[in-house]
Order: sequence, then C-alpha cells, then structure tokens
Amino acid sequence: MTVPLVGVTGMWSNRVHGLRFDGNAVAVQVLRSIVRAGGEPHALFAESPLDPAERVRRFDAVVVPGGADLSPSTYGAAPHPRTTPADHDGQDEFEAGIIRAAIEQDVPLLAICRGFQLLDVLSGGTLHQHLDESGVHRDGLHDVEVTDGSRLRGIVGADRISVSSYHHQGIDRVGDGLTVTAVAPDGLVEGLEMPGARVVAIQWHPEDRAETVPAEQALFDWVVAEAVRPAASVPASRGTPRR
Repeated sequence: MTVPLVGVTGMWSNRVHGLRFDGNAVAVQVLRSIVRAGGEPHALFAESPLDPAERVRRFDAVVVPGGADLSPSTYGAAPHPRTTPADHDGQDEFEAGIIRAAIEQDVPLLAICRGFQLLDVLSGGTLHQHLDESGVHRDGLHDVEVTDGSRLRGIVGADRISVSSYHHQGIDRVGDGLTVTAVAPDGLVEGLEMPGARVVAIQWHPEDRAETVPAEQALFDWVVAEAVRPAASVPASRGTPRR
C-alpha cells in the first residue's frame, strides 16, 4: 500500500505546552484531516540544511496551514498596532520557499489562512492588516459563495458552503496570476487558485469541522488524491510567485 507523504509547514513557537523551550507546532486537526484522507503528514521545521526545492521534492503534496500574521514588510506596509508576526524572523521566508518550490515542481498545494495570504503576497498582492471587529471573520461560522467552474467548486460540491473563520486580516489586492474562487458575504476574498497549477488556497479553517462536514474534509481529500496523480496530467502553463 502506497501512502502519500504530505509535508506540512510547522510554526516556530516560543511557547508550547509541555516544553521547556521553543517548539515547532502544527494544529492536530490539520494532521488528523490529512490522515483521514489517507495521507501521512510530516511536519517541516523552519531551518534545514536542504534548500526548499530539495525539501519539497521528497513529498507527494504540501499543506501550508494557518498561524501568526505575515510581516507587513513582505507586502511593503508599515505594521498596524494589532499585527502580530511569527515568533521566528525566518518563518515567512521558510514558508515562501516551500510554496514557490511546490508550484515550480507541480506538487499539489493546499494553503490555509496564513498560507492563503502568503500565496497572495508572493504574487504581488497586499493585505488588510486589521479587519472590522464587528465582522463575520473573528471566531465563528459564515457562508462563502464559491465560483462556478472553479477547482474549489468541484472539490466542495456546492455553490455556497458554511465555513469556520478565525482571522483578523484578509486580502486587499489580489496578486497577479491568481483567480478568486470564493467570497464572503462582506465581499472579502476567501478562495484563490492559480490557473494551470495544482494549487487551492482558502482563507478559512477547514480542519475545524473536517471530521463532521464532508465539504471541509474534501479539501484534504483533494490534496491527498492529487498527490498520487502524475504531474504530466496537469497543464504545464502556470505562473510562479514572483517574490
């Protein structure tokens, strides 16, 4: 039995329960969702003797999950008082390298929340650093409209789905070469794809309810299923994030 190996970027954290010093964290629900889909998750650390291309080459698929805010310097902005970057200064570049390598090597990529925002920024997009606190995105459920004909529509099987959100930042300008595939009721972009590439990026957290909501688990099922498809079956014309 061949089980796809899925690389998952870990978040360097200064405080992890049960550890005396710094830790490397990945949400358990992300890992469980990959296992339910039939994949074997492997957490990646921010530092490695291998370059990103060599690291990604070892995997059948990649997931870049949520975490701390991106540094505003990555999209040319001054910090907002409520922006909280990652504990490790190299976190953004680490994940950026993994995203670029996955796209260049046509390795299936699922980017969630922070990963979704990083994909946009790498493509020349920008972020709203702090959304209206009365909005629907803080910590709860809301609907998103899914674009007909998109890869995301084929994955979740519906034009409208309910999603679990936990974020205070969002897409401002959509990056070059990216297509919007889902939008929240307030107009905030919730889904992005890169035509010609095996990339699905979403703002919400499908892992929160993947165990009980088929449309959420379907995203993890997709990335694991794509992991066993030959790259040659996917169109070669695709862009690569420029930053």
